[in-house]
Amino acid sequence: MILPIPFALFLAIAQEQQPTPKPAVNTLCPVMGSKVGENSKTVVIKGQTYRICCPPCAAKLEKDPDKYLNPDGTSKKEKTEK
Repeated sequence: MILPIPFALFLAIAQEQQPTPKPAVNTLCPVMGSKVGENSKTVVIKGQTYRICCPPCAAKLEKDPDKYLNPDGTSKKEKTEK
């Protein structure tokens, strides 16, 4: 017999199982290449947090991360600017 799990308990268990994303270290928006800082909005992609310059960039990054990120998770914009 399967007993129903209260939804709040289910959410608590699910949240505990998700690893904490790595903190953002990028100084440029991975999509536009604009400068970003500590107070910029963020998005988590594959366990890594990225700072972004605006919400449309978040949508683009979430839709096609491989277009903007290197296989090691670094931003392609950061590598070209250095």
